[in-house]
Amino acid sequence: MHKQPKLFNPLFFLIFLFLSSFHVSFAGTGGNVGDSSAGENPFTAKAFLIRYWNRQISNSLPKPSFLLSKASPLSSVDSATLIKLADQNALSSHLPSFCTLANLFCFPDLSPSLERHDKDSNFAVYSERNFTNYGTSRLGGVDSFKNYSDNDNLPTNSFRRYSRDSIGHKDKFNNYAPDGNVIDQSFNTYGSGATGGSGEFKGYSREVNNPNLRFSSYESEANGRKQAFSSYSMDANAGDQAFTNYGKSGNGVPTEFNSYGDSSNVVGSTFTAYGKSANAANDSFTSYTFDSNDPRNNFRSYGDGGNAAIDSFSSYRDQSNVGDDSFQSYAKNSNTAKVNFANYGKSFNEGTDKFKGYGEGSKGQMIGFKIYGVNNTFKDYAKKGISFSKYTNPSSATTTSLASRGSLVNKWVEPGKFFRESMLKPGTVMPMPDIRDKMPKRSFLPRSLSSKLPLSTSRVSELKQIFHSSMESVLENTLAECERAPSRGETKRCVGSVEDMIDFAISVLGRNVMVRSTENVEGSKKDVMIGSVKGINGGKVTTSVSCHQSLFPYLVYYCHSVPKVKVYVADILDVKSKAKINHGVAICHVDTSAWSPGHGAFMALGSSPGHIEVCHWIFENDMTWALADAVV
Repeated sequence: MHKQPKLFNPLFFLIFLFLSSFHVSFAGTGGNVGDSSAGENPFTAKAFLIRYWNRQISNSLPKPSFLLSKASPLSSVDSATLIKLADQNALSSHLPSFCTLANLFCFPDLSPSLERHDKDSNFAVYSERNFTNYGTSRLGGVDSFKNYSDNDNLPTNSFRRYSRDSIGHKDKFNNYAPDGNVIDQSFNTYGSGATGGSGEFKGYSREVNNPNLRFSSYESEANGRKQAFSSYSMDANAGDQAFTNYGKSGNGVPTEFNSYGDSSNVVGSTFTAYGKSANAANDSFTSYTFDSNDPRNNFRSYGDGGNAAIDSFSSYRDQSNVGDDSFQSYAKNSNTAKVNFANYGKSFNEGTDKFKGYGEGSKGQMIGFKIYGVNNTFKDYAKKGISFSKYTNPSSATTTSLASRGSLVNKWVEPGKFFRESMLKPGTVMPMPDIRDKMPKRSFLPRSLSSKLPLSTSRVSELKQIFHSSMESVLENTLAECERAPSRGETKRCVGSVEDMIDFAISVLGRNVMVRSTENVEGSKKDVMIGSVKGINGGKVTTSVSCHQSLFPYLVYYCHSVPKVKVYVADILDVKSKAKINHGVAICHVDTSAWSPGHGAFMALGSSPGHIEVCHWIFENDMTWALADAVV
């Protein structure tokens, strides 16, 4: 029988203890806590990083303790063992140990649960549970989820075959995962084959950051089971939701999306083969992504092969800022489908809608567009059974300047997140946004190990095998951003180790560099006063490299250099006592001409691309690199 390699080897450990008894001091490391290596075990990742820093960077300025603290905590023994496992494609079999020892962000691998739960259940203050066979063939009854995963930082739950083949069973999700961070929920074959009963999602994922929600074959082959989404992902930030084969082959399944994604910021939803081959489906989207910022929705093969379906879009994306919706092969090969778009896409800052192959191959359809917005593209559209009433043509559309929209200007942008360069002067009182790092706590991997896990979509299957499919959206989203084409004048690179970050910084700036970050998080979400202000390069346009965290199992930073920026450092004072509470780093983008009109900066400041400069603080654990001799 093949034995898995051990993550702990006693012989290696004895050798390691012998070697670690020697302590080495390194010259020229400065005097602050972060870079002092006297007494540092010379075989740790941090010690290696300090030696690499000394070789690559030409000055002897103090090294940043906040960056050195992110070095891998792996011992040389465990690091060598993990590298060997990586070479053998065996890391996945040691994932729990790998995640713990290397201080990674990993979703818990929830073990299957075959509990049937034949009695009514009320789940309150509950988290991280795998419902694998819950409520199967249940007759009647009600299950209630209230305050589930409340204020949890990384809630992970899986509902698989929940209420399958049940009759008259009801599920209620109330205040599910509110105020969470990096939500990951999976509903697979939920309510499949069920008859009657209902499911209700109310107050689901409200005010969360980066929700990732998946509904796969939800309510498939169900009969008359009502499903309602009310106040779903309201006030959420970023993230994606996927509905695949939802209601597939169902019969008379009514689904309501009410106040879905309201007041959210850049939340995407994908509906693929939703209601496929269903009979008499009845779906209504009311107040969907209402009053939100840049919502993105993609409907592909929705209602494909369905019979007598009724879809209603009312107040869809109304009063939102831009947004992008795509309808591809919607109601394809369907029979007598009825679709009504009423007050659709009436954004105050126009978005984009694309209709391709809509109603293709269908018979007897009736599709109506009433009070429909602007900037839309129709390709290969069914020519019969379509009516347009009060359709707003792009040529006749009227627009309203941001400055005249009053409170709408900064509705979706936290006060102080963006500001003008003129604010950076002593005595200015201004709001400070929440600059706290809300990402999961993680460390870098040693470069010798991270090089075995390249940041490439061509290798994403290997990464998913290691970190399991539950991390799929996290992996794919970050890799897509890393491989995105650079914007005009941008030089970019994603780095998975501090050594890689150093290499990129000196490739842009040369070897005489230093790195800065805002000192702490004091002043967050309060009014603060600006104290002493100093500029890099005399406050003139300079070259810098900014690095921002990306969500990934181990620390990955998106580092980039963009043209025409100014960098400032400023003391931040308490408004009442005038005492110094922080030392901030601010970046001012002088050229914004290539930015999107829907960028939050213009929503907050009331202008448009190329007309104003935009400044922002460097948040906790983000950083910017610049020439060391360019400070005044």
